[in-house]
Amino acid sequence: MNRLTTSQGEFDLARFPENPRDPFRAWDAADEYLLRRLEGAEEPVRPSGTVAVVGDRWGALATVLAAYSPVQITDSYLTRRATEANLARNGAAPDAVRMLSVRDTPPERIDVLLVRVPKSLALLEDQLHRLAPAVHAGTVVIGTGMVKEIHTSTLKLFERIIGPTRTSLAVKKARLIFCTPDPALPRTPSPWPRRYELPDDVGVVSGRTVTNHAGIFCAERLDIGTRFFLKHLPRRTGPDRVVDLGCGNGVLGTAAALANPDATVTFVDESYQAAASAEATFHDNAGADAKAEFVVGDGTADIPRAGVDLVLCNPPFHSHQAVTDATARNMFAGAHAALRQGGELWVVGNRHLAYHTQLRRIFGNCVTVAGDPKFVVLRAVKR
Repeated sequence: MNRLTTSQGEFDLARFPENPRDPFRAWDAADEYLLRRLEGAEEPVRPSGTVAVVGDRWGALATVLAAYSPVQITDSYLTRRATEANLARNGAAPDAVRMLSVRDTPPERIDVLLVRVPKSLALLEDQLHRLAPAVHAGTVVIGTGMVKEIHTSTLKLFERIIGPTRTSLAVKKARLIFCTPDPALPRTPSPWPRRYELPDDVGVVSGRTVTNHAGIFCAERLDIGTRFFLKHLPRRTGPDRVVDLGCGNGVLGTAAALANPDATVTFVDESYQAAASAEATFHDNAGADAKAEFVVGDGTADIPRAGVDLVLCNPPFHSHQAVTDATARNMFAGAHAALRQGGELWVVGNRHLAYHTQLRRIFGNCVTVAGDPKFVVLRAVKR
């Protein structure tokens, strides 16, 4: 936990799940820059009316602005949990912030729109399209992000969907985006979700169509790690309970269901967009009798212990812009808890990430199922 000092006060903030050894803070210079701008001496912005905070990473912005009863809009279950925890530790009421996912209907009218620029340009595009009808000529629109996150394409999105856009000077490698709403701009629907057909060399899902909502990793093509994994999935029969952990668009779990019609597959991801993508992919390709559930959550936290036969996982190694193996470690430990004795975790990863070391530490064993110069597929068994 760290303390953020602002003109609005001091706030103790942490990421979720909280880990005393986590070297990363729950905010960065972009969040600080935006908060300073709101209280700026020259042109202060006094939030009033409906304040929407979009893309808040760990609830820092919503917590600091809780006195204005903001609406937080996020694609991240972990962000929602972090916000709840940060509000509580700073003495704010649980209902001080109205929390919506990006899948929920946004407010009908927004008077102050604060946008933390996401890593995914597609997610930003989708959200601006969804929020544009709520923005009016008097809406204050301010975006924030690190310099490496704000590109010409970012500014063009604001300009095309909301209105004339300019940027601030960079401070501590962060930048602000100022956008003046233009009600005369045409209100076009979001181009998301998008669909594409899988190649013909990926096993049982060859030629199938997958659905990708905005923000999903490799939303316009099959990523090469998953493509390699699909060629080396386990061949199993019987009434297995399978978990597609960090499911993304659900192609791994859908492949498992097609290969073993008796299986029940649980798709789980911390992204609301991912869970919606997986559900669409599964229902478009699996038979009417196929069994599945779709969970937005913190890994296997909501999955009954010691009841799973197989976990499939292609873990991320980024948390927003930070490179970290913490997410993978948590996923592996969660998989171990969810698996029954004799249950298996199958993982694909870049060879250089050395996941076998972590798997041996958690499971006591790990074998390489397949590999090429870039990727490995690993199997660990719960003894």
